Amino acid sequence: MLQQTGADRVRSRYEPFLARFPDFPALAEATPAEVLAAWQGLGYNRRALALKNLAERVTDDLGGCLPDDERQLRALPGIGPYTAAAVLVFAFNQPVIMIETNIRRVFIHCFFQDRTGIDDCEIRPLVRDTLDSGDPRGWYNALMDYGASLSTLAENPNRRSRHYQRQGPFEGSARQSRGRVLKEVLAAGKLTETDLGGVLNISPSELDTILSRLEQEGFIDRTDGLVRIRPGR
Repeated sequence: MLQQTGADRVRSRYEPFLARFPDFPALAEATPAEVLAAWQGLGYNRRALALKNLAERVTDDLGGCLPDDERQLRALPGIGPYTAAAVLVFAFNQPVIMIETNIRRVFIHCFFQDRTGIDDCEIRPLVRDTLDSGDPRGWYNALMDYGASLSTLAENPNRRSRHYQRQGPFEGSARQSRGRVLKEVLAAGKLTETDLGGVLNISPSELDTILSRLEQEGFIDRTDGLVRIRPGR
């Protein structure tokens, strides 16, 4: 939930989501529509489908228990290098190297004050050398809190990272249009493409582009001019 989404937005969704889906089997057996409905307001809806697919894999193949091994974690849907490291640190308290935006900000601020274009490969040895291997979970929590406070500086240190990218505006973006489409279809259960275009006030060609992408990514089915959320297993 926190990937590319602020903690303030996540806070109101986190506990209700866990109450609705308290374990991997509950999430695995839910329909995609139920999961997407609980995810509304967080954006980047593909994360919700990846989480459901992950729950299915963990339930079916791993006895309902998340593995504590990086290779096995990386084989699951939606888990890349950072998420695997974060799970190992925060779920299993393993002393692995982890870099995310707040951690990167701390090390750039402390060790690279006069440079730009800093690559994460330069930061990783510093993270390794300063890591509290006795309490990695507590160490990273403190480090990320400190990094969040540094974001209020007049010049965000992360702007000097080689990996820095400013996120484009949400208003008027394709992300916003995709989210609006899913919201309307979730609310109605099914809609004709004509009605959907009228509700959203977008052209047929723009709607077709959005629907084609959502269909390709596994969100929806389009049959005889009707749009529905794709059913689960």
